[in-house]
Amino acid sequence: MRMSLAAVLLLCSSAAAAQDAASNITVWPGMAPGEESSNKGELLPPRSEAPNAVQRVKNVRLPTMDVFPAKNPNGTAVLILPGGGFTYVVPNLEGSEAALWLNKHGVTAFVLRYRTKEVAMKTGEPLWKRPAQDTQRALRLIRSRADEWKIDKNRIGLLAFSAGGQVGAIVHTTKKPMYQPQDAIDKLSAKPAFSMLVYPWRCMDTETKNLIEPIKVTKDCGPAFIVHTHDDGSTAVGAAKIYIALKENNVPAELHIYQNGGHGYGVRPRKGSVISTWTDRAAEWLRIRKLIE
Repeated sequence: MRMSLAAVLLLCSSAAAAQDAASNITVWPGMAPGEESSNKGELLPPRSEAPNAVQRVKNVRLPTMDVFPAKNPNGTAVLILPGGGFTYVVPNLEGSEAALWLNKHGVTAFVLRYRTKEVAMKTGEPLWKRPAQDTQRALRLIRSRADEWKIDKNRIGLLAFSAGGQVGAIVHTTKKPMYQPQDAIDKLSAKPAFSMLVYPWRCMDTETKNLIEPIKVTKDCGPAFIVHTHDDGSTAVGAAKIYIALKENNVPAELHIYQNGGHGYGVRPRKGSVISTWTDRAAEWLRIRKLIE
């Protein structure tokens, strides 16, 4: 069977990421809640032949995490929620590439391949529901193995992009569990100690102009760092409203809205924009919060 150049390059980049990732682990002890399949997802063909072509994984029914241990761990850990509009998960652009950036700062990273929207489209449930369940479970799982990964249980946060950013905003602000306990791990906290929300997608109700119903900011929320661009079609207003709500509740927060850069840049540069400097601002924020040195 012949392989295109794009396929070869994609395999090479995937192999490189796999070398950096120590392991891929399943999130749930068995089937995920409400699921009848253990499909870990299907990698779609790349849309370009570029060596850094964006990877897209669809039909995820059994969520997994790629683990990226820091060479010199400082005790901080981050669970990364990639975007993909809930249609698929983007494990490189908004996953492994961000994980390697965090690793450079001594942060152990986990890239979550949460469930995509196939079942939700049939049942009519909110698209964020199953990804939010997977996120809460992943945070608990990381806490349960904190000693193994040299992590401080009180320094586990989120880095969430696009649709993952919507999920991250919901998990960051909610107090209630999203699923019934499965085992002893579910006795642990599912609350992130902090969150970094990067171009969170559709967090504002376009009719009421308020934050969508499941985002409920209270004084009990952890600190947050938020990034968006003025020219993002998913609108920065939702991000601004999250910041305002955090400010009104006296929760430490920082908001950056860049003039241009659009949507879906991950940690990559965009021509004609300084959007890629958001990682420098985030590192400064993490340093101020004493989460990195």
